[in-house]
Amino acid sequence: MRILISNDDGIYSPGIAALAKVASRFGEVRIVAPDVEQSSMSHAITSSRPLRYKRIRLGDFESYRVNGTPADCVAPGSISV
Repeated sequence: MRILISNDDGIYSPGIAALAKVASRFGEVRIVAPDVEQSSMSHAITSSRPLRYKRIRLGDFESYRVNGTPADCVAPGSISV
């Protein structure tokens, strides 16, 4: 099973790595989260600039930081990784 983990607190929040560790017991984990805290952004999407992502090291997980909102991180087709 493939598991996508995202949040609105940013890629470097302590909880996202803890969640990924637990979720990895159930399947292949990929983390895609905003590069900065985005609380209260709800379902906002970025349409005013190109989205960019960067692969980062976050434990043993395939992880990407995105210069967009949480919705940008999980919308199919918004980024290709």
